[in-house]
Amino acid sequence: MSEILSSLPAVNALLNSISAVLIITGYVLIKQKKRDAHRKAMLAATVTSGLFLVSYLIKTWFHGTTVYGGTGLARALYLTILFSHLTLAIVVVPLAILSVWTGLESKFGRHRKIARWTYPLWLYVSVTGVVVYFMLRPWY
Repeated sequence: MSEILSSLPAVNALLNSISAVLIITGYVLIKQKKRDAHRKAMLAATVTSGLFLVSYLIKTWFHGTTVYGGTGLARALYLTILFSHLTLAIVVVPLAILSVWTGLESKFGRHRKIARWTYPLWLYVSVTGVVVYFMLRPWY
């Protein structure tokens, strides 16, 4: 069990990376007016982000949080990224759900209005999740 738990931070970073790639892919596809491919990419991003959340909660439940051991400017940078990441992660969950829901319901006007906010926030959260992982890596 310990080996599985110790691998979860890397799994989480991988899931965040995949989510980021899928989010960008979905954005490119909708700009190319490939709605079906966009829908598939965004649903895959949603599933990947959901798997991340489950994995993160399991890791946190059994292992707790990891304390950043750096000091000075590096610590300030880490805390700034972490604070923005956590705050926007809380905001993006209902936005992503609403974006997916309105898209699946073919409410495209409303979907576009919500997705304009969801896209950059969700991408930021996915990318900064990976950044936080690499900043914490020496202290795992």
